[in-house]
Amino acid sequence: MGYSVSKLSSVGKFMMLIGILVAIPLLVVPFDAQDNQFAWSFIIPASFSLLCGFLLFLYRKKRSGAVENLGWKSSMQHSSIIVLFAWAWGMVIGAFPFFLSGQLRLIQSLFESISGWTTTGLSVMDTSNTPKIFLFYRSFMQFCGGLGFVMMMNMFIQEKQSMRLYNAEGHSDKLLPNLRKTTQLIFLMYGGLLAAGTLLYSIVGMNIFESLLHAMCALSTGGFSTRLGSIGEYNSIGIELVTILLMLFGTTNFAVLLLIFKMKWRQVGRVSEVQLLLGLLCLGIPVFALGLLQNHQYMGIEAFRIAVFNVISALSTTGYSTIDFQGMSPSSLGVIILMMLIGGGIGSTAGGIKLERVYIGINVIALNFRTRINSARSIHPGFFYKAQGKHMIDDKLILETSAHILSYLSIIGVGTILLATAANTNLIDALFEFASAFGTVGLSIGITNPNLGNAALLIEMFAMVLGRLEIFIVFIAIHSSIELMHLRPKKA
Repeated sequence: MGYSVSKLSSVGKFMMLIGILVAIPLLVVPFDAQDNQFAWSFIIPASFSLLCGFLLFLYRKKRSGAVENLGWKSSMQHSSIIVLFAWAWGMVIGAFPFFLSGQLRLIQSLFESISGWTTTGLSVMDTSNTPKIFLFYRSFMQFCGGLGFVMMMNMFIQEKQSMRLYNAEGHSDKLLPNLRKTTQLIFLMYGGLLAAGTLLYSIVGMNIFESLLHAMCALSTGGFSTRLGSIGEYNSIGIELVTILLMLFGTTNFAVLLLIFKMKWRQVGRVSEVQLLLGLLCLGIPVFALGLLQNHQYMGIEAFRIAVFNVISALSTTGYSTIDFQGMSPSSLGVIILMMLIGGGIGSTAGGIKLERVYIGINVIALNFRTRINSARSIHPGFFYKAQGKHMIDDKLILETSAHILSYLSIIGVGTILLATAANTNLIDALFEFASAFGTVGLSIGITNPNLGNAALLIEMFAMVLGRLEIFIVFIAIHSSIELMHLRPKKA
């Protein structure tokens, strides 16, 4: 399938969508007169994105009959370029409100935008002095970024390549036969959970504004907070319990969420991702708590409470915290790093390697061991369970999973060394911070702050983009873009 001018239609629509999203925080202005001075910081980039998108859409309509066949071998190349462009455009346009208002420097503005859209949650802003319109904007970015630009577009507009774009953005499940109905169903589930989360937060003591913002960020596994001390600053068991509930919903695969809404608990319990998640929590929470006790930082039930919240936050890749990770015992720090690397459910808003891939990887290791001790007979690769049912672990799946895990760990290794050099810190701290950025987690050991240099910020930004768009999509898009620049239209 060749590359046609009609593909520009999708690009134009994404640009217009991003313009609309950047303009949404203006709705906050009537509720706080002090935010009037920042209105133009949103109007200018939003209008620019809308105008560019509209002009591109008009150009496509005028050239609707033209086709430039570049002879590309895979439709994935088309989709990956469009998806990467949409995210890159959103990140750049999304940075301008921070920069034009003088809230942040240019690189810091881009960092905050990328951290928001990718649902990472690392921040260089002093939220204690941040105007409400920007607090809302950061949380709104995370909520939209969790759903994804493609999913949001598909709620309203369907095109021939919509399914390919949907898959290219990292969504693996189609809950209903019709893609638009699938995206609308997901939006309804998330809208309902957002309303419920906001209500629960307000019941346990948050004001309505902070309740809405924290519900958006917990549900999208984003982790931006209105408080410098994150959730820990509230020192409320009720707020922590509501946050845990929303983080678990956010890190759950969309298809599994549908089973939960239908109360099909037996099917939920059979899903391999759910089993692994519960197993990891049962192992990680006691080890983390024991580390706190041995280090004499916290005692008894308080150590367990802290362990439950922070281990779930790390595994769900949300990034909310109730403690300072500096000076923590090696065992507790190791648990958090491991959880950040593993991450949440595949196809959910969470980052990391993903539970399904880790489950398959564990089965591959077990298969290899059984093959070595039973070489005389054939060993079946085994099965795993998704929300849709039983799936065989075949050779293709093993190859894809192994390639992803190996690539992920390789990037972690290289990124850790680069960040340690750029930030002038030790390898353990650099590993923690890079794993947090790459896994779109947002927990920090203190490296990411308003004084961090541009080189380190750029390394973390690249990690966040790779982590949100699943590594290979980014590399395919970059390779395809280079290929596009070297190819020429074929003569008729």
